[in-house]
Amino acid sequence: MAVSVSSAVSRLQTLNGVFAVFKKEGPTSADVLNALKEALLKEAGVSNPNPRKRKRQSMKMGHGGTLDSAACGVLVVGVGNGTKMLSAMLSGSKKYTAVGEFGKATDTLDATGTVTAEKDYGHITRAEVEEKLKSFVGDILQVPPLYSALKRDGQRLSVLLKQGHKVEAKPARAVTVYSIVLQDFSPPLFTLDIECGGGFYVRSLVDDLGKALSCCAHVKSLSRTKQGPFTLDHVLREEQWTLGHVLKVLQPCPATEQTPAAASKACPGTGPGTGPGTGPGTDLSGP
Repeated sequence: MAVSVSSAVSRLQTLNGVFAVFKKEGPTSADVLNALKEALLKEAGVSNPNPRKRKRQSMKMGHGGTLDSAACGVLVVGVGNGTKMLSAMLSGSKKYTAVGEFGKATDTLDATGTVTAEKDYGHITRAEVEEKLKSFVGDILQVPPLYSALKRDGQRLSVLLKQGHKVEAKPARAVTVYSIVLQDFSPPLFTLDIECGGGFYVRSLVDDLGKALSCCAHVKSLSRTKQGPFTLDHVLREEQWTLGHVLKVLQPCPATEQTPAAASKACPGTGPGTGPGTGPGTDLSGP
């Protein structure tokens, strides 16, 4: 017996909770979210779904923290009332594996940018790197990158820069780093495993590390391996973006059946449709 389009869409609208997908290198976090939504709507039989048209959204979806377009890894998704759970993902622990390169600085602080400086790295030893890394662990102050999802007057700083506008760096802000481990040291390349709290930028760490070693450095590749309770073992790959797979891994929102007032207390957020991540491509944080 065929299932009607309206019935299939109704099933999607009953989804409430959080799950994780794998973001590959290239697309933005917003692109991934829209592709996921489009895949689910197409499966439900919606012809020519346009997930970017908010007025016609058949399902509410958001993500719990931006990953740079060049980065890959865990991207937490909230659907329905689960979008109000995403603020907890922002403040929770995250883990990254970053490959850095000494000797070159770029304007974006990663490999996608233009090289702005080159310095000799021959004097850097593994012991010196490990010693300098100790100063970046704990509660520290960090200046976010200019090229980021942070906004000025409602516009992303990265977009303003690409449009030729002059952008000043945001002031240093408090972030928490739980641990940094130097996994590999093969100059000019080095690999870091990092566990941190919300609002932390790996690109800024690598840039600051290079300066601390009288050199310069940028991120060559970056992967988020954990966000909140989700690791790479829990993510849905692109070929698994189906209702059946989502239902298997969905962590339900405990307040689905409660009143809006109770829901806002049980699921972190500010109320129905107003909390972080309530729309496609909501930018909340960054690596």
